[in-house]
Amino acid sequence: MNRVLILGLLLSFAAGASDLDRAQSAYNRTDYQDALGILKASGEASTAAGYELTGKSWYQLGDFKNAIQAFEKAAQLDPTSSRIENWLGRSWGRRAEVSNPLMAPGYASKARQHFERSVFLNPRDQEAVNDLFSYYLEAPGFLGGGMDKATALAERIKSNDPAEYHFALAQIAERRNQYDFAEAHLRSAIEVAPRQVGRVLDLAKFLARRGRYSESENAFQMAAKVAPGSNQVLFAKASSYVETGHNLPEAKKLLQQYLKNPLTADDPPRDEARKLLKRVTD
Repeated sequence: MNRVLILGLLLSFAAGASDLDRAQSAYNRTDYQDALGILKASGEASTAAGYELTGKSWYQLGDFKNAIQAFEKAAQLDPTSSRIENWLGRSWGRRAEVSNPLMAPGYASKARQHFERSVFLNPRDQEAVNDLFSYYLEAPGFLGGGMDKATALAERIKSNDPAEYHFALAQIAERRNQYDFAEAHLRSAIEVAPRQVGRVLDLAKFLARRGRYSESENAFQMAAKVAPGSNQVLFAKASSYVETGHNLPEAKKLLQQYLKNPLTADDPPRDEARKLLKRVTD
């Protein structure tokens, strides 16, 4: 196939791409403003998928109020979508985190309601189950959280994802100061899913929190072998250093490198890295 024909095919594919496809492509490369611009000028913005992508773009930009408005419109058009309900839960949760103390409890309760509806709509939606578990684990009882609820939900995770089940039990054990049990579950998660870099990072961060820095470094090195050049490993290592106050000069270098790297929508947002870098600099 000659180069002219290849170029022609590429141009025809580009011409045939929908506005939603182009907006999704912009979103995937973390150009969220471009995604919003494409959708704003498109009739596809008024579809459930269009509103969902608009909401995700606003969410990534930290504008949770606009994100909620878009996700609510998406949910009206597709009321059975577990995914949209889960994004609503995340958006209300983040809005609670950045709002004033008087408004935060109400926003947090709305987050819980959407997380619970998401799991009701699709009990096998692992992201939804994980987010609801995190809410139960973190939120106080008067906001609908609690260790008993988290423990009960962990059993549902077991059938969906055995490795994630061990991670859930590790989090519960750590909250109860049962550190040996927590470590054992983290290592079991690695045994179940040795190629999932997140499982190794969970152990590395736990060891750092326990002040076992040498062992933590070994785990981070293991993670780098599982996923060479991973932005996830880079960010996790830097954030662990910052949270534990350990090796801050290296944390600064890692965060500066992270901010230079090309990212995807699955990577932690650059704003989070900038906030961590500011903590190191301050």
